[in-house]
Amino acid sequence: MPIIGNRVPPGPKGLPIVGSAFDLRDDPLNSMRRMAREYGDVVRFHVMNRERILLNDPELIHQVLVMQQSKFHKSELTRRITVRMLGQGLLISEGDFWRRQRRLVQPAFHRMRVNDYAAPMLELAEAHMGDWRDGDRRNMSEEMMALTLGIAVRTLFGSELPVGAADVGRAMTFLMRYSLRRQRAPVRIPETWPTPKNRRANRELAFVDSLVYRIISERQASGNGNHNDLLALLMSAMDEDGSQMTRQQLHDEAMTLFIAGHETTAQMLSWTWYALGENPAAEASLYAELCSVLGGRALTLADLAQLPYLRAVMNEVLRLFPPAYIMARENVEPVELGGYEFAPGTTILFSQWVTHRDPRSFADPDAFRPERWLDGLEDRLPRCAYFPFGAGPRRCLGEGFALLEAATVIATIARRFSFRLLPGHSVIPEPLVTLRQRSGIHVQLHAR
Repeated sequence: MPIIGNRVPPGPKGLPIVGSAFDLRDDPLNSMRRMAREYGDVVRFHVMNRERILLNDPELIHQVLVMQQSKFHKSELTRRITVRMLGQGLLISEGDFWRRQRRLVQPAFHRMRVNDYAAPMLELAEAHMGDWRDGDRRNMSEEMMALTLGIAVRTLFGSELPVGAADVGRAMTFLMRYSLRRQRAPVRIPETWPTPKNRRANRELAFVDSLVYRIISERQASGNGNHNDLLALLMSAMDEDGSQMTRQQLHDEAMTLFIAGHETTAQMLSWTWYALGENPAAEASLYAELCSVLGGRALTLADLAQLPYLRAVMNEVLRLFPPAYIMARENVEPVELGGYEFAPGTTILFSQWVTHRDPRSFADPDAFRPERWLDGLEDRLPRCAYFPFGAGPRRCLGEGFALLEAATVIATIARRFSFRLLPGHSVIPEPLVTLRQRSGIHVQLHAR
């Protein structure tokens, strides 16, 4: 029994045995918002007789991620969803091994090194629009996946994508749906059974794996000395005891950064074009700022500080459509949160989707209003009321990289094109490993 003592948090009873499993499978985003609205800041519910605790108060989330973070590990739920793809990469490793790996990877994301990536980001963003024409119809989900894949491979691995971006996108989409649906299903078929979906999952995983191993092998064969990318740093990084990463560790970290380095940014950019397309006034304000600051010249790093509305648009997209929309932790020792005591092994959930739409922190929380960020809102918010990249020691290491990439791509594309959803096309959030769009974002391009 995860609860210590007599005080038990409120929450939905759910159905016998399965609890809230069907609600969370069918509509997890609205189910969590409804729990928060009906039961408050600490909610207890069950999924297949397993107890879960949902935290909806920013200060309690801050306790888990920052103040009492040593009492928590990534949850078993998180490991089950991601371990086949990411192995023991930074996202899910723990303890001394995690600290060692982070120490080895961190230099690749120092500010000065990240700034070196701006030029190829700009070059690839410009090149990606080479065949776009006024009136074209495009799926911006696919377009942004292809663009960020190219940027990730070029900047992180100093290479070109050896296969089609569409093939990688299809593989990643299938693996994410497969992993999440398995974990949300009331009854799970063992992965070892040769069902069609299990067989396809094995094929797609082997395909993505082979890309990373191919890039690593080519680098090892050609020599690492003339390269200055993230892969070069990973291969040459040496710990205090003189040890380096094994081939498996190198694969796991490269896979983690390969997936995280394009997937989350692709989703942020896709949601940006959706939000701007649905809010022409905000799109016009962004375009006016870009024209005023840049005129007809290319974006430079120095320009980013002069583009507050661009940053406000990015903040608002990350608030309403956070690519990382939920986090889970499991306490490894007794912990007190919100007046309740939890025994070790309790799964604690908190959702950026829910917290970022809390009216206690954000007026008119469901509206896309970039202007809300222009008067210092971020500094006034409660801690962890806005946490698109997490918080504490495990805050996303690639935050600076992702924000630079997003700013570069948005500024480059928004000066050339605007976008409008095709008539009759509905954009429905699909919460997989990241927050995707169920049927993409189909738009018509309008050249400036």
